[in-house]
Amino acid sequence: MTDIAAELAALEVRVAALEGSARAEPGERGFVEYSGSVDFGGPVDWTIRYSAVAVRDLPAQDRVDVLAALGHPVRRALVEALLDGPRAGSELAQAVGLTSQGQLYHHMRALTSAKVIEQHGRGAYHIPAPKLVPILIIMTAAADIAEALR
Repeated sequence: MTDIAAELAALEVRVAALEGSARAEPGERGFVEYSGSVDFGGPVDWTIRYSAVAVRDLPAQDRVDVLAALGHPVRRALVEALLDGPRAGSELAQAVGLTSQGQLYHHMRALTSAKVIEQHGRGAYHIPAPKLVPILIIMTAAADIAEALR
């Protein structure tokens, strides 16, 4: 990622965090907040705070699509491989042991449709910077729910 691209990504993260905090009035039943600061090819800081009651009003199908995409073992492995940076489709297929382009396309289509990853040009995929922390938080929260962190 170029310096300008990294700076733009950092600005987008900050604006999104500010917009999120504007919606995050604690309300009668509290709030949900998550944040992180990571460096996977460039620094990313992310914080969002949202009303606990309003969480139920977020688009249900979008949430289901993301969880389903990340819940498949091959897709999880693909996302983990992309944490190290952009990769070509052939590299990803080899990294997770896929034997056909059709298999790779099927899984990458599910991840791109859920907006977990994006495609650069012809065949190079990446995780958009503003999505790094939320993806890592989903992974951590799932481990916490399963009591794997204890």
